[in-house]
Amino acid sequence: MSKAVDAKNLLQQVFEKALVAQQPAARKNVERLRRVHPDDTPQELIRRLDRYYLTAITASGGASGAAGIVPGAGIPTALADVMLYTEASVLYTLSLAEAHGTHPEDLERRKLLVLTVLLGDGAVKALDKAVGRTGPYWARRIVSAIPMSAINKANKVLGPRFITKYGTQQGVLVLSKQVPLGIGAALGAGGNHVLGRLTIRSARTIFGQPPSSWDGGDRGDEAPFEPDSVDSTP
Repeated sequence: MSKAVDAKNLLQQVFEKALVAQQPAARKNVERLRRVHPDDTPQELIRRLDRYYLTAITASGGASGAAGIVPGAGIPTALADVMLYTEASVLYTLSLAEAHGTHPEDLERRKLLVLTVLLGDGAVKALDKAVGRTGPYWARRIVSAIPMSAINKANKVLGPRFITKYGTQQGVLVLSKQVPLGIGAALGAGGNHVLGRLTIRSARTIFGQPPSSWDGGDRGDEAPFEPDSVDSTP
């Protein structure tokens, strides 16, 4: 079996395990943040999640790039970065679901929700074909409205697409991280940051406006919750 196939299989395994392991972690994550920041509205807490997510993946990318200057260390370190990036992205998406009051307890629904956020526009187009157009704000429909038969059908389409497309995007970063003399550190951190911002923007589209309060106030879907100028400082 080739290294490329091994890497794809590993990414698949990491993704599937993260869908299970990060669900309780996401719930605890949001509960902890609400205790530490009791005055945060859902929208404020979500922006905090954005910053934590970008901090984690930017640091991971920079460390991976820096390791590229060590002979023989670059490729496995870069692969570890892809794994960490995947786990962080799953945790981020499921934490958003908790903050929105959307709880995807079923594994297949949870999988489709995360795939849709990570694949962005391509996933939405595929969903339109697989289950029929149902309008914006897919997250609540994925969790509660779309029939399970359609969920399974969509996952069969998007699962392989995630491994191929997501792996290819990260593969470009893997190559960039092999640049010597520390240049790879900047490329790795910057590349992960850019991909993270794309994930945040996609999540805004999929989840829509968060509740105005923790007791389930109006979401105000007519006024989309846009990403602000997010830096990497928690």
